[in-house]
Formats: sequence, C-alpha cells, structure tokens
Amino acid sequence: MLDDVVFWGLAAVSVAAGVAVFRVDSMARATYALAASFVAVGLALLLLDLPYLGVVTVLMMVMEMAVMGVYMVMFMGMNPALMPMSMVHGKRPALAVAVATFCVLAAGVLLVPWPARRGAPAADTTRSLGEAVMGQHMLVMTAVSAVLFATIVAAVVLVSRRDRGRPPAAGLAAHPGQRTGNRPEARR
Repeated sequence: MLDDVVFWGLAAVSVAAGVAVFRVDSMARATYALAASFVAVGLALLLLDLPYLGVVTVLMMVMEMAVMGVYMVMFMGMNPALMPMSMVHGKRPALAVAVATFCVLAAGVLLVPWPARRGAPAADTTRSLGEAVMGQHMLVMTAVSAVLFATIVAAVVLVSRRDRGRPPAAGLAAHPGQRTGNRPEARR
C-alpha cells in the first residue's frame, strides 16, 4: 500500500516537473525541472524492483543536466539563471505533434495485444540486463566514461582561463553587478 502511494506520488512529481520545463522562464530552471522529472522516474523504477535502470536513470540525468549547465556558461557566455527565455518555439505545431503522439502511444497501449511471459526471470536481473545492454563492451564503456569526464573538466579549465575579463558576447548585456574588462587579468 505504501509503495503504491509513493509510486503515484513520484509519478505526479515527474509529470509536474516535466510540465515545469516548458513553463519556467530560464534555461537553468528548465534544466533543474527536467532533472527533477527524471530523478522521480528513476526512483519509481527502483520501486518496481529495477535497481539497475533506476540508478542509471538518476545518475545519467543528474550528470547530463550538470554538463548542460557547464556548457551553457562555457559556450553561450551566459548566466542561465538570469537570462529569461522560452523553452517553447512554434507553439501550435508543437502542441499538434504532442497531442498526436500521445494519441498514437495511448492507442498502442490499449489496442496492442501484449505477449504473455515466457520463462522465469533471471536470478540476478541487474546482471542479466547489464549483459544484454552492454554485452562484451562493458570495459570499453567504463573507460570511455572516464575519458569523457576528463575531457569535460579540461574544456572547462581551458575556456574559463582564456575568457576571464572578456566582454560579454554581442547582444548580451553584462549583469548589473558584474564588471568586465577592469580586472587585473584582463589588462595583461
């Protein structure tokens, strides 16, 4: 009973945070709302006894949103928390596509005959799922993740060092409390 209440609570949080992605007025808030939505989905997967998928969903989305925030600052030269923006472009076509997609998926759920389970689940479902998803490439993927993380850190270090004191990008006004070009590093 308690698991059902928690599951439906997480489902409500996931949907509400997903809606918030399109309702908030800054990229940072949209990023955090998207992360909250997927964390709720990951926790719901944990309640369904799918620990591998639940943990991977939470870790992947938290890291992805952190990387997205870093890249917004690094490449776009912006403070994503202060710059207002809309996450919705082409509202009417987007709404039509969203409604059509929902109707197709709902019809598929209700009309497709679902197959009956054949056989029994493996004793260790996490291991069998990991082997099915990764196969013989687990070691390669583990090494690649470390290399990607090192690349992100190196890119942030290189860009932040080079861009200190540089005026904001064209069309972007500096934050009222921010002084650009007057720091000692900028005069070198």
